[in-house]
Parts: sequence; C-alpha cells; structure tokens
Amino acid sequence: MADRAERGRTATPGGGRVIRSRDWTAPVRAMTRRLNPDGSARAPEPTSPRQAVVDCALYLDGERQPGDWNYAEALAAARRADNGFVWLGLHEPELAEMTDIAATYGLHELAVEDAVKAQQRPKLEQFGEVSFLVLRTARYCEHTELTETSEVVETGQVLLFIGPNFLVSVRHGDACRLAPVRADLERKRELLLHGPWAVAYAVTDRVVDLYLEVADRLEDDLDTLETDVFDRQSSGRIQRIYQMKRELVEFKRAVMPLQRPLMTITAQMNRDVPKEIRRYFRDVQDHLTRTVEQVNSYDDLLNSILQARLAQVTVDQNNDMRKIAAWAAIAAVWTAIAGIYGMNFDFMPELRWTYGYPTVLAVMLAISLGLYRWFRRNGWL
Repeated sequence: MADRAERGRTATPGGGRVIRSRDWTAPVRAMTRRLNPDGSARAPEPTSPRQAVVDCALYLDGERQPGDWNYAEALAAARRADNGFVWLGLHEPELAEMTDIAATYGLHELAVEDAVKAQQRPKLEQFGEVSFLVLRTARYCEHTELTETSEVVETGQVLLFIGPNFLVSVRHGDACRLAPVRADLERKRELLLHGPWAVAYAVTDRVVDLYLEVADRLEDDLDTLETDVFDRQSSGRIQRIYQMKRELVEFKRAVMPLQRPLMTITAQMNRDVPKEIRRYFRDVQDHLTRTVEQVNSYDDLLNSILQARLAQVTVDQNNDMRKIAAWAAIAAVWTAIAGIYGMNFDFMPELRWTYGYPTVLAVMLAISLGLYRWFRRNGWL
C-alpha cells in the first residue's frame, strides 16, 4: 500500500509531496468507446479490402478524359457518347469485386469464373455482344547459371472482356504489366479511335512481343547447354536438360494455343473486329508464327541434346566396363597361376627347383605387363 501511495505522489517545489488524484473515469471511457449508444457491443470496424482496380479511364474520340472515374459512371458516360469507351484494368480481383463489375458491364458468369480462377488456356469465346479473350503471358527470368532448379520462364494470364463500348482487362501475375501498354496507346489517337478492339490489339501485341523476347533468350541458354553437354571437361548433368525441357513446355503451353484465337480474329468473316484492326492483328499473328517455329525447333534441339547426352553416358559406361574387364584379365593371370601352384601335389613342374618361386613371379609379372600394353594399345586402358 505504501508503494502505491508513493507512486501516486508528485514532488512540490518546497520538497513536500502532494497526492495526485486517480482518474477513475478512464476505464469507463474505454468501455464507452467499445459500446454503441444503446449500450450494445460495437462490432469491430472491417478492414478495407484490397482494391483490384488498377486504372479506369474513359476515352472519347481517341483521347483520355481527365479525372478519376468510377467504372459505373465511366460506362454510363461512354454509352451516352458517340465514340467513347471505357478501359477498366484489374489485377487479380476477388470474386466479390468481379461479381459487382460483371453486373455493371453485363459479363457472363462463366467468363467471370474463368477470370477469377485464371487457369485457362488461350481461347476466344463469344457471350452475346461481349468477346472473351484469354492470353497466357510469359517473361524470361534472369539467372547467372542454369541449374537443376532454375526458373527460366515465368508465366501469368491476361483476360480481356471486349464489349461494344468497354474493355475490361484482368491481369494475373507480373509477367506482363499493362501500364506501359496503356501509356503507349494513349499517344496513338488514330488507333484509339477504333475502340476497345484497338486496346485488345495493343495488349495482344505486347504479350506476343514478350514471347519473341523469351524465345531469343532461350536460344542463348540452349547454346550454353549444348556447349556444356559436348564439352568433355564438363559434367553435363541430365537434370539440367530435363529442367530446361520443363521450362520450354511451360512456355509452349502459352504460345501454341494462341494460334487459333488469332486465326478467328483475323478471319474475313469476323465482323465484330474492325477491318483496320484485323490488319494489325495479322501482324501479331506473323510474330506468333515466328515464335511457334522457334519453340518447335528448340524442342527438337533439346531432344537431340538429351539423346546425345544419353549416348555419352552409354559410351562412358562401356569404357568403364572395358577398363574393369582389362584389369580383371590382368588379375586373372595371377589368380590362375597362384591357384595352380597352391594345389597340394607332390609332382608339379619346377616345384623342387631352387629358383622356381622367383621365376613364377617373373612370368606372372611379364604376362601382366604384356596384357597391360596390349590393352593400352587398343584403348581399353
């Protein structure tokens, strides 16, 4: 009790002590902060969810309109204008956010589910007036040395909802960021005048350009791998070849299925895509064709490298077996002669001869040296 009283006192200028009154209302105020005005317990304030909207822009006559737009207000303004559309950019949205956006823009529930899960192969689907384009993105991962666990290619997804006056892009992963695409496209007013499909072209072009970059960098890795495999001073582990093949398969899954959607977009009978934009998409298709040819050649080259390495392993094993057989033949001479003279017979050649023992040893050594030289001459040792 004395300690409590001492802690509740303060020194005065005259050296005495004054008792400080204790604030008994503090617990009451703390409890009041946790209660509603009616005395009921107050629910904890919910934390604000992560915003999936990266950027929402309204474009009229090929120019971005100033201000921060809500996606519902921007869509209403685009529908009132003659030549306007909205580009809504999302990054890994949750189902609740995507559901509200789908209700505003009229997106089909199956496409919305694909956009949230992001486990689709490249495809193009039509849901009424809305086209749903799925792209697999790829990016080359820098590494100092190719090992059994090196990540060479990083993949992600970009999903595009293309409507009459809007485009909703959903990005998963960081393999292809769309902010540079938007910045570059906003400097091309003539292209933006063609509407949402111009944005779809710009995004697809960026994705395919990254394909070309990855393919060129993979070629350098394959050259290094091929050099190491055929270098007799290098170990050339097969695990590295398998790892490279797995990374190539992942890249192949992104590149190969995109051919059919681009063929559908560039078809003459496709009236949903403006004619001028179809020409741009044909250029993208040419780049994709080049990438497909490179990927196929890389796959064949990797198979050849793998077969060559397996052949090297087989040859090395044969060489080892020949060396073992040669040494076994040399050892067999000593074993055979020692075994014969180790038998307990009274009548054996040179058994009672004074120099028999060193003579037999000399014969065994001479035969062994002769065999050694013969094996060396024939490349067995």
